[in-house]
Amino acid sequence: MKVLTFLAIVLLTATSAFSAGQSDLLGSWKTEGGDSLLEFYRCGEKICGKVVWLKQPNYINSKDGPVGKTKVDRKNPNPALRNRPILGLQVMKGLTAKGGNRWENGTCYDPETGKSYKCKMSLKTPDRLQLRGYIGISLIGRNYVLTR
Repeated sequence: MKVLTFLAIVLLTATSAFSAGQSDLLGSWKTEGGDSLLEFYRCGEKICGKVVWLKQPNYINSKDGPVGKTKVDRKNPNPALRNRPILGLQVMKGLTAKGGNRWENGTCYDPETGKSYKCKMSLKTPDRLQLRGYIGISLIGRNYVLTR
C-alpha cells in the first residue's frame, strides 16, 4: 500500500510539473527582429505554434509577391498549399514536453523558404525561449530566440 501511495504522489508531482512548464510556454512570443508573433497552444497532448501577427502582412516588394496583397505560403513544396495566408499558418507541431522546460520531437515549418525541419525548444527564462531547427541530428541546425 505504501508503494502505491508513493507512486501516486510521484505521478501527481510529475503531472503538475509538466503542466507548469506548458503553461509557461503557452501564449505569444516575438520572433528575432520583431517581424512576427507566434502563439504556442496545446494541440492534444503536444504543443503547436502558429503565426498570429506580422509586421508586414502584405507584400511590399514585387520580387516577393503582388504589392499590397496578403502574404501567402507561396514557397510551399505542395502547390495546393501555396495560397494559404501566412497569418494564422501553423508553423510548429508535435512538440512533446520532456521536463526541465524542454520540448522536443516537433516539426517546424519556415514559410520564407518552404522547408520543414525537426525542432526542439527550451525555456531559458520566463521571457526567453530558445528554438532549434535542425536536419537529421541537432548538431546540424540553427538556434532562434523568441521573447515575450
